[in-house]
Amino acid sequence: MSKRIALVTGGIGGIGSGICRQLATDGFTVVANYIKAEEAKAQAWLAIERAAGRDIHIAEGDVSNFDSCTTMINKIRSDVGFVSVLVNNAGITKDGVFKKMPLENWMDVLNINLNSVFNVTKNVVDDMLVQGWGRVINMSSVNGQKGQFGQTNYSAAKAGMHGFTKALAQEIASKGITVNTISPGYIGTEMVMAIKQEVRDQIISTIPVGRLGKPEEIAKLVSYLASDDASFITGSNIAINGGLHMC
Repeated sequence: MSKRIALVTGGIGGIGSGICRQLATDGFTVVANYIKAEEAKAQAWLAIERAAGRDIHIAEGDVSNFDSCTTMINKIRSDVGFVSVLVNNAGITKDGVFKKMPLENWMDVLNINLNSVFNVTKNVVDDMLVQGWGRVINMSSVNGQKGQFGQTNYSAAKAGMHGFTKALAQEIASKGITVNTISPGYIGTEMVMAIKQEVRDQIISTIPVGRLGKPEEIAKLVSYLASDDASFITGSNIAINGGLHMC
């Protein structure tokens, strides 16, 4: 059987990179999505991954734009093949209290964090149906579960992923396709590690296990959900936050 193909949106970021490497280790052919502004970074990232012997490709596309996603998926089909595993990982923050939040910041976060899930999934789900097998894994957030001061846009988008997951899972469960959500807490990516030490220490003090999560821990969970062993898990949200929020 030919290798299954996994697409990771926002694949060259901190968590995305960990997911791509784990899926490549698992035997998938991996495609990491990036945006045009990241072209140089993506090429340098790819060179490192290829030098490490990983079967990884890159694909440019704006996940907030449906037509761009269609173009990207068509190119992946042509160059690599049909996507079997989709990890909707792309996301941004534009934080601010609601009273002062401009419409642009609301729309940008909703478009990239939530509408992207429709844009990319819509373009790959038919191929999964043809294959009779597929995995859609949506990367949400602890703040989509509990909310967060100054993040009405981000929390709304990440919460929306849960509803999308539960509804789509019911529609395609009988076709061999699972749809699940992962809700990470604070993870020790480059972005988080760049926060001032005292601020980071304060964040860690709120986490019962007493530390930040690791990208590799998120990647291992994605790995399991992407496997044949997880075929009985669908419509679920799995929290991985060190006990920061329990429900």
